Amino acid sequence: MATKSEPKTKEVKLPSEIFSQEFNPALVHQALTSYLSSKRQGSVLLKNRSDVRGGGKKPFKQKGTGRARAGTIRSPIWVGGGVTFNGLKNHTKKINKKMAKKAITSILSKFKAEKRLHVIDEIKLKSPKTKEALNILRKNKIESGLIVLNDPKENTLLSIRNIKNINFIMLSDLNPYDLLKANSIVIESSSIELLKEHYSVK
Repeated sequence: MATKSEPKTKEVKLPSEIFSQEFNPALVHQALTSYLSSKRQGSVLLKNRSDVRGGGKKPFKQKGTGRARAGTIRSPIWVGGGVTFNGLKNHTKKINKKMAKKAITSILSKFKAEKRLHVIDEIKLKSPKTKEALNILRKNKIESGLIVLNDPKENTLLSIRNIKNINFIMLSDLNPYDLLKANSIVIESSSIELLKEHYSVK
């Protein structure tokens, strides 16, 4: 007989607006690109005309050649010259909130359709023991995947952080990259209504 610390996979009625959507690969790709681009630092080393080596000598005389006057071969308009605007590069690719939400529901629906989505009772552990957390996952036949946590307690986080092939993410931090990278997704039953509240698109 299962104890309170041993939640089992539940037969929960999942909202269709979150878990029964058609998978849209183009939208998911767009959301994934937007997420990854926003994570880029953009601090690549770019040299302006004063940083590029060489160019100290005037390339040709000022007048009489028929060419535009030039003072250095390291001007930004010359090949091999410096960069005009060499500040931090912004790689951000924006996507509106409605599209981002639909991408998340599209991914969740795909996992459900492929039977890689598990809904379990809230994980509650009296003490931070990895062995207890591992037993819970094994009883639910979960060997690897991403656990979506709503309001995790410290004991829960300490217990699951060292389990091989198991990662966790906060419900508020859901993103297409971590979802797509997972072999399976584990969601606490208490998070279903919150998912519906945050990701339903009217």
